[in-house]
Amino acid sequence: MKLKPKYWMPAGTTIALVGAIELGLRLLGFGDPALLQADRDAGYIFAPNQIVYRFGNRIEYNQFSQRSEPIVDRKPEGTLRILMTGDSVLNGNNTTDQKETISELLEARLAGVKPRVEVLNVSAGSWGIGNQLGYIRKFGTFDSDAVILQIGTHDLLQPPGSSSRVGNDPLMPNRKPLLAVQEVFERHFWPQVSSFFESHSAAAAMPVSEAERFGQNMQKLEEIAALVRAKNIPLFVLYTPDRADLLPQPNRPKFKAEFFARLKVLQIEVIDIHEGWSKLQARRIESYFRDGVHPTPQAYESIADLMFQELCGEKKLAACGGKK
Repeated sequence: MKLKPKYWMPAGTTIALVGAIELGLRLLGFGDPALLQADRDAGYIFAPNQIVYRFGNRIEYNQFSQRSEPIVDRKPEGTLRILMTGDSVLNGNNTTDQKETISELLEARLAGVKPRVEVLNVSAGSWGIGNQLGYIRKFGTFDSDAVILQIGTHDLLQPPGSSSRVGNDPLMPNRKPLLAVQEVFERHFWPQVSSFFESHSAAAAMPVSEAERFGQNMQKLEEIAALVRAKNIPLFVLYTPDRADLLPQPNRPKFKAEFFARLKVLQIEVIDIHEGWSKLQARRIESYFRDGVHPTPQAYESIADLMFQELCGEKKLAACGGKK
């Protein structure tokens, strides 16, 4: 059907507008998300060997699905290598540039201790302790000098992230969208609409008590400890708080006491960011959270400082002159 002349201008204007919107969204990074893939052991991991730019932030995943530069499996001689595992707090998501992640910031600080340092970042959004266990069980510890598990308050009751979300959850794509506009709709608009129906259907799921979930996660933590210590590698926990643990005033997070008691029994050193931030003014703490869980760039700097102080200032890491 031939378009009548009187419709040429409106049609051209519409096409130009849509094209401008698409181009603008592409410049922000929409249409080119970091892709994930299902994994039998870890639930899901980021697809290996990919570099994308989102909102001006560089996001890179190496051949082992780590948010780190490519590495060799066996650690080069003279290199200090630390393996960190965690969820979106460690990963940084799309809003954090590669150089602003906890792992990269800690690596920069440790460069003053050793000339060659690698802090590997194994993480994905909504990962639980069970996902961390699955990754370590599958890939090992990469000949690391230490392993650090980032575990937040919400992770104490977090079930393992399921592979079924990959490709079905708009936040966990396994292929590039055809259009940037399509991604905006699927990632930001549609979840708001569908969340109403999901909240009503969730009631049909079999309930698991918080105590049971905590116990399951502590069992997985013990399995990680056994795997790491079988290779004579020191194990640390980086405990990160949620916003509600500190504001409107610092409080004791649920299950923290039980968690720290278990760490003591397992003889796992802990770097307690909750304790460190509890001494700060509320205004400073407010600047440390983008939302209820995720840190800001200033917070990442603070976490890296506190980690370095614990590992090297307190000499808990052998490379800093601590105990082996």
